[in-house]
Amino acid sequence: MNDSRVSRRRFLGQLSSAAAAIALAPNLSRALDRPANARKLGVALVGLGYYSTRELGPALRLTDNCRLAGVVTGDRAKGVKWAADYGFPESSVYGYETMARMADNPEIDIVYVVTPNGLHAEHCIAAAKAGKHVICEKPMANTVAECDAIIAACRAAGVKLSVGYRVHFDPFHEELRRLVRTQEFGPFLQMKGRFAFVMDHAQWRAEKKLAGGGPLMDLGVYLIQESCMGAGAAPLAVTAHELPKKRPEFFRDVEESIEWSMEFPGGERSDCFTSYNDRGDHFRAEAKNGWFEVGPAFGYRNLKASTSKGQVNATPPASQQALQMDDFAHCVLTGRPSPVPGEMGRRDLTIIEAIYAAAASGKRTVVKV
Repeated sequence: MNDSRVSRRRFLGQLSSAAAAIALAPNLSRALDRPANARKLGVALVGLGYYSTRELGPALRLTDNCRLAGVVTGDRAKGVKWAADYGFPESSVYGYETMARMADNPEIDIVYVVTPNGLHAEHCIAAAKAGKHVICEKPMANTVAECDAIIAACRAAGVKLSVGYRVHFDPFHEELRRLVRTQEFGPFLQMKGRFAFVMDHAQWRAEKKLAGGGPLMDLGVYLIQESCMGAGAAPLAVTAHELPKKRPEFFRDVEESIEWSMEFPGGERSDCFTSYNDRGDHFRAEAKNGWFEVGPAFGYRNLKASTSKGQVNATPPASQQALQMDDFAHCVLTGRPSPVPGEMGRRDLTIIEAIYAAAASGKRTVVKV
């Protein structure tokens, strides 16, 4: 085994160890007790679109270690309404151009960036410069270079950085990681996943400048994550094929559907498909002595998983996002590393860039993590 492969294994092993260390349980938010006399940490949401409105805001009402303490929005009237609804002062409503002023607000400890992908770097860097810890929604950015800039800014500011990989805090996905750690079935040599939906109206996700790409960036990153979980490593190489567009007028700027395969250091292989004009939501991993399957796999709730030994009996969390944010607040309070750090987000952009390159060239492409 060459040195690059050893370092790759070591890096992924560190990430797995961090995830294993918190021993995720369905009642994680209750298990991560705040240190004595520690206050709940204040979170500011940057961007008040669907995800903040329907998921993150409500999730913050369920957290034990944090609370909503401010927002950043281009619509001040909307921000004022959030302040009234969530009980924080109107002075904690910021515009994108005034994020630097958060440096003077001791009630905000963490900034969660939920704007379109192409704006993540700008807003994460602004948050770090304001001295706030950062959660960046997935995918981390449009490019690896932007990921590097975010990581560098957070290091320079001495703040923690995490990526919004919520499924790491779901007990059904934790079962896959447990099986990999214990090797109960042996290595998962064959994996297959599909995540797709039909995009029926124009939105920023179909604009390359804002989204960085199509469904591979938005949905495919879940399949990449799950495959890396199943292999316990990053892939060595990829092959890929962009499918012909059925609605070229709608997907002028990005791919409509793409399929790809990933080759891993231990001989594992994962075949994946994602689309904005199809349907599917499942993942399966097969080993010599058993298998794991999850489906629905990547939604916010109602997930189901099973193995060759039977159904996975786990209590679905009230909110994956509440567990995710509580965990990051606990990391900030205790100094513990995040199980989903910026380096993991960068790794996934490296894989995504390799997949796009392979689709463009039609050739096997080495992943340079």
